[in-house]
Formats: sequence, C-alpha cells, structure tokens
Amino acid sequence: MTIDSPLPGTEPPRDCPRCPRLVELRRECRAEHPDWWNAPVYAFGDPGAWLALAGLAPGKHGANRTGRPFTGDYAGDLLFATLALFGLSRGRYDSRIDDGMTLDGAIIVNSVKCLPPQNKPTPAEIANCRPFFETQLAALPNVRVIVALGRIAHDAALRAVGGRPAAFPFAHGAVHALPDGRHLVDSYHCSRYNTNTGRLTPGMFADVFRTALALRDQTSGPNSSTSPR
Repeated sequence: MTIDSPLPGTEPPRDCPRCPRLVELRRECRAEHPDWWNAPVYAFGDPGAWLALAGLAPGKHGANRTGRPFTGDYAGDLLFATLALFGLSRGRYDSRIDDGMTLDGAIIVNSVKCLPPQNKPTPAEIANCRPFFETQLAALPNVRVIVALGRIAHDAALRAVGGRPAAFPFAHGAVHALPDGRHLVDSYHCSRYNTNTGRLTPGMFADVFRTALALRDQTSGPNSSTSPR
C-alpha cells in the first residue's frame, strides 16, 4: 500500500523507532493483519488549508488499518459528514482510502502518528511525536484556525505555537487567541464513546465548525494582529 502525504518531508519514517511500546504494538498488528497499513499515519487534506484539524492518534480498525486519518471507524463517519456539511470536502466518504474523497480548505494532522494501546498515548509518546506535529503545523502558512479534537490535541497545538496549556484551559466550544495570531477552537473528540454517551452530539460538533468559519475572516494568519478574545 502506497500513500502520499500532502506535507512531504514532514512525516516520520514508516518504521519510526521513537516509542518502544508503539513499535511493539505495530509489530503485533503487522503479524496479525499484514494487509493493513500498520505504520505512522500521514496528514490528510489540503496543504493550502485555512483550517487544521488536530486529531489524537490512529484507531486500530480505522486509520491504522486504512492509512488515512479517521477513515474506517465511527469517528470518521461523524467528522467527514460534518466537513461535507460545511463544504470542506469534495466527493463522497466511503470509509476507504480509494473512495475519491478530498478535503478543500481543511487538513487533518494527528498529534500522535502511531496507534497507541487503548487509544491512550503516554506523555512520553506524545512528546516523542511532537516534532512531527510541530513541523507540520509550521508547514501550513495559510492556516488561520485550528480545531483541537480532545484535550491531548489541544495541548499539542498550544505547545506547537509557544502557548502554555495552563493559560488556555480546554473546554468544548472554547475559543483561544494563540500567540501567533491564529485561533484554537476546542471540541470533544468525535469518538463513538463520546457520541454514544451524549457528551458530544452532531449538533454540538457542527457548532464547532460554525465557530471556525466565523473566525476564518477575523484571523489573517500566523502574522495576524488579532487581539485575544
């Protein structure tokens, strides 16, 4: 399986050795499912995007299997349906990487590139992957708004732009003016657990993107002089 990144030169190697626990899980998955992707999952979307979606990490039966962020599991069903609702995708999402769907004005960049056990990376693993995440955000000069899908992505996005997480507390729907002039919008992760428990509804998730669209024209990019809200 061959997959091209929209941000070439910024991705970890296919056999990235930085996190021993994740390396071991990768080996187990390759032995059990040799036809899966089973490698660091690349960014996906428009390299000229105004909106960056900061995800958590690949899911075992989703991105780790298919090789595309949020593709093949429930989180992707909600995410890509919402992106389509707001005109941020083209084509029809069909839970596979050859469905022909593309993103327009948006890009997905995970804060952790490899599958972690129980979908829970350790602080050390998050730190090990941070250079890739930071390099990718730096390679997106047109991004004006970042939507963080969960607390881990929120903290990673803040650290990537020189902010201190303690100064920008995570809360669903919160908007943060970042030190580099962009805006960060927080959302609960679009996981099956969060939606099944009612913590996140499709309406709540759509509201996050309405906020992002409203901020798009208020934020001129990394060199903006936008004042904190």
